[in-house]
Amino acid sequence: MDEFDVVVVGAGPTGENLAERAHAGGLSVAVVESELVGGECSYWACMPSKALLRPAAALAEAGRLAGAREAVTGPLDAEAVLRRRDEFTSHWKDDGQVEWLNGSGLVLVRGHGRLDGPKRVAVQTPDGGRRVLTARHAVAVCTGTRAALPGLPGLDEVRPWTSREATSSERVPPRLAVVGGGVVACEMATAWRALGSEVVQLVRGSRLLPRVEPFAGEFVAEGLRAAGVDLRFGTSVTGVRRDGPVTLTLDGGGTVTADEVLFATGRTPATGDLGLDTVGLAPGRPIQVDSTGLAVGVPGEWLYAAGDVNGRALLTHQGKYQGRIFGTVIADRAAGRPLDTAAWGRSVATADERAVPQVVFTDPEVAAVGPTLEEATREGRRVRAVDYELGNVSGASLYADGYQGRARAVVDLDRETLLGVTFVGAGVAELLHSATVAVTAEVPLSRLWHAVPSYPTVSEVWLRLLETYRG
Repeated sequence: MDEFDVVVVGAGPTGENLAERAHAGGLSVAVVESELVGGECSYWACMPSKALLRPAAALAEAGRLAGAREAVTGPLDAEAVLRRRDEFTSHWKDDGQVEWLNGSGLVLVRGHGRLDGPKRVAVQTPDGGRRVLTARHAVAVCTGTRAALPGLPGLDEVRPWTSREATSSERVPPRLAVVGGGVVACEMATAWRALGSEVVQLVRGSRLLPRVEPFAGEFVAEGLRAAGVDLRFGTSVTGVRRDGPVTLTLDGGGTVTADEVLFATGRTPATGDLGLDTVGLAPGRPIQVDSTGLAVGVPGEWLYAAGDVNGRALLTHQGKYQGRIFGTVIADRAAGRPLDTAAWGRSVATADERAVPQVVFTDPEVAAVGPTLEEATREGRRVRAVDYELGNVSGASLYADGYQGRARAVVDLDRETLLGVTFVGAGVAELLHSATVAVTAEVPLSRLWHAVPSYPTVSEVWLRLLETYRG
């Protein structure tokens, strides 16, 4: 039996950040990991997916500039793209991450960790042994989510792709079927089409990216179709079989045949085999937490959950943000220091509720922070949407010939501050942090008039939005 101040279950970015902050606060920390240190983001999500997407974006941008498009005479070198992707995943080896963890004074325990009652974690080690860790102060669950697959008969035998296979495949399938209309579906349809696959994307609903402004999904749909993706809305898969290729049966009676099929149909919290029942929580569900990270319904102020596993904001950067805050909370509570729990205080993850930024790396890109117009209206706020066509900004017309895109600011009319901002267009990801700062700091629009954008840049859209608002 080993005793530490804190035991962290899960060594992804969230767990690493939480562990580092708790240790910086003077606590001893053990980190339990059953797979690779660095987690989903490093090996099967953020890093490999963006490594696949960046060459496609660069090629597309070159093709939109006179003089550059004439120099681009061929398709992507798929083998080179995959080799570069492999470098960003460290060839699915975690030596560098382990070196950082050990160098930070944290203790790595390999194996599958399960709660074993209050402040106890039982670890099934790779050699078949069992090791019990006890925590003096806190256990933090940072196990993330897993891909959710539909309950179609025979799906296991089909060997479908999830986000893991889609980001780590060693070859380009000649034909790929993508099921879903969310971020993973749109990004992977973009990437594999650029690498040479014939892609059909099947979307059950009537729009893409349902959690962002509707116009954003419309721009992305146009981009996918322009790239050659066969995009079909209002289509559900009712059956699957594999006989060499995969055949998908559709609800309208037709079929789609592909060499591989990616089901990008959501995520589920990785809590099914975590021992939650030993502390009175339901397995297989998100661990509900308060704004300081404490699990709701568990007495004693010892169980925390950070990142995707708590369902607050399923994004790597938000998980890291929670890890920094909750790790500091654990250290403060252990030392008897007072917490700062006012909105935007040191001890609470306020941004999860008011200023969550996200980028969708399609062509065009989508970058958004804060609520959409529909969400803000539903909350009962008095708001106004201010729209501006990005192609009318001088910097955008220089960025690409025929630049197409749009910006929207959702303005709180009572306070004259920004609630949310959405950009759609090439390269808009780098505009997002300015919007995140404005939303988080609740900067008055009257003050934003004095934030002068450089000319000629795409960021001049900020001035155009303010001018449009004033009329």
